[in-house]
Amino acid sequence: MTQPILEDEQKLWHSWKHERDPQAGDILMKKYKPLVSYHVQRIGAGLPKNVSRDDLFSLGMMGLFDALNKFDINRDLKFDTYASFRVRGAIIDGLRKEDWLPRSAREKAKRMEAQIEQLEQKLMRHATPEELAEQMGLPIEEIYQMVHEHFFSNVLSINEQQDQEELDGIAFVIRDDDTRTPEQETLHTELLGDLAKNIEKLNEKEQLVLSLFYSEEMTLTEIGEMLELSTSRISQIHSKALFKLRKLLSSEVIGM
Repeated sequence: MTQPILEDEQKLWHSWKHERDPQAGDILMKKYKPLVSYHVQRIGAGLPKNVSRDDLFSLGMMGLFDALNKFDINRDLKFDTYASFRVRGAIIDGLRKEDWLPRSAREKAKRMEAQIEQLEQKLMRHATPEELAEQMGLPIEEIYQMVHEHFFSNVLSINEQQDQEELDGIAFVIRDDDTRTPEQETLHTELLGDLAKNIEKLNEKEQLVLSLFYSEEMTLTEIGEMLELSTSRISQIHSKALFKLRKLLSSEVIGM
């Protein structure tokens, strides 16, 4: 059976939901498989190289199948929106259970922060990744990777606070994130202002990579293709920008 055209998708959903037709389910899984690849690449950008991308993909596919089983075709919601939450959640949950960041890496991240503090007190200014690499006797690439891991570790800790029930019950009632208390509004405005000022201090390419990755939600590979640079070079630019912004990209700012 060939890939269905758009207008036939409703028939596939009906066959899957009401008859549990395995062929219909297989076609829907194949149709939305690129969604899994997308999230694997975005999440994998902040993980150590020893974390298998195949394992991440398997976790994501389990999330996609879970979404296929639980999606209510009568709700006014796109499946890819619903599936994105399930896929990303499955990968994050799998990473938590496997303790993806080894103890040695966590200790190295703490040592990095301590070395940064010492170096900046000595220099009386922000340290560069190159200066930190020299201070710690490590290759610059390892410094960038440590920044990636430390940043993603913070994001993972914040995501852990989310209640899984959000995906089932009130799951897709859109929250009114624009409604804040006066105190929250003031803090939010101050944090955004500080972040914007510091982002302006980055060079043009760093600003562009951050914008494309976080605002446009492009993958590092897609950004590389757009800028005609390798994925590893884009990853390096991304890490260098995070290094410069590390104090503002703390859990308080990420979670605002």
